[in-house]
Amino acid sequence: MMAIANLQYTWTLFTKPLQAHLNVTLAAVQWTFALFIGLETWLVPFEGYLVDRLGPRLMLALGGVLVGLGWIGAGRADTLYELYFWYGLGGIGAGVVYGGTIGNALKWFPDHRGLCVGLTSGAYGIGTALTVAPIASMMKASGYQHTLITWGMIQGIVVVLAALVLATPPAGWAPPGWKVKEAQAKPKVRVSSVDMTPWQMLHTGSFWVIYLMMTLVAFGGLVVTAQLNPMAVSYHVDSVVVAFGMTALVLAIEVDRVLNGLTRPFWGWVSDHIGRENTMSIAFTLEGLAVFGLLQLIHRPIWFIVLSGLCFFAWGEIFSLFPSITGDLFGKTWATTNYGIVYTAKGLASVFAAPGAAWIFATTGSWVRVFWAMIACDLLAGIMALVWLKPVAARTIAQAQLRLRLADATGAATGSGDTQRVA
Repeated sequence: MMAIANLQYTWTLFTKPLQAHLNVTLAAVQWTFALFIGLETWLVPFEGYLVDRLGPRLMLALGGVLVGLGWIGAGRADTLYELYFWYGLGGIGAGVVYGGTIGNALKWFPDHRGLCVGLTSGAYGIGTALTVAPIASMMKASGYQHTLITWGMIQGIVVVLAALVLATPPAGWAPPGWKVKEAQAKPKVRVSSVDMTPWQMLHTGSFWVIYLMMTLVAFGGLVVTAQLNPMAVSYHVDSVVVAFGMTALVLAIEVDRVLNGLTRPFWGWVSDHIGRENTMSIAFTLEGLAVFGLLQLIHRPIWFIVLSGLCFFAWGEIFSLFPSITGDLFGKTWATTNYGIVYTAKGLASVFAAPGAAWIFATTGSWVRVFWAMIACDLLAGIMALVWLKPVAARTIAQAQLRLRLADATGAATGSGDTQRVA
């Protein structure tokens, strides 16, 4: 996961050099990011199905090859369409790796779903903390093309080697003492005993509320991810050296990556204790407040670093909370495919966050409207978590449990004893 993070989280460093080299607008360059996110997310349901069927080792090794080729090809691209193709290919590979690792974690650790998914996705968030500075330094010394090619080879090799040691839990696997732990967890986190197929999941109201909420919240975080460099340039804080010879922009990205990684296990652990919906409401509201603070103080380098970091701390947890609640409501058997479908919400949000936000800036000459859209989406999602998702999720579990009891009763009446845990 750490080796694929640069494709998303250092993208903002390449936007200006790419714009200059290809002689195109910022919005045209940012379509690359939208395409990357789209292909990273929209194919995950299909890729997740293959991981569920074939296991993670083969699929993630293939993903590593595509990740490597994505950056190597982007470094050699001389036209916008070549850039789209190669960066999009890297997005497909990143999607295989991301969806496969999250799904595998959901299967191995149902007793600590929030924490384990948070740690796994946290590697994606924090993965660039150690590489931002060397990448920025290499870009300055050797140019962005050499940097993409060199790091593309490194990242591809790391992912392939890591994939070779992955394993899937055996069918029907559960951690020791799972029945007791499951009973103890239910008062805090509602967990269904029924495994739903992707098709069954799509017929629940909970799925669509989750999907809408993830789209709303992903929008704000992706704006900061994709547009941080253009925003810093716009507010004249990009070149201000603040500490250790690093500019406010580079230091902000370093801080953002660390907090973006730490937030996922932290909020995942919190949600294991106070419930997914309560945690979502707190975190999403905090993100809305952080974006409001950033809007007020973005022109001050230190506050630019602090508040962009707080935005990531309150945003990155969506990648532990949404997979966790997906596993809670829809079970383990199809965990990779089911979360892959939910994850496509990030792809939808990227269209608004990358070219959409760049277009608003180009037409208004300001980021203010983009900031207010982010704030509105975050606060709305925070309210939805309590007043909409919470009762709908409870109803989804109650209906699944009712179907399970009916199946048990039918099995007992016929003497088949063939109770199915898959709805």
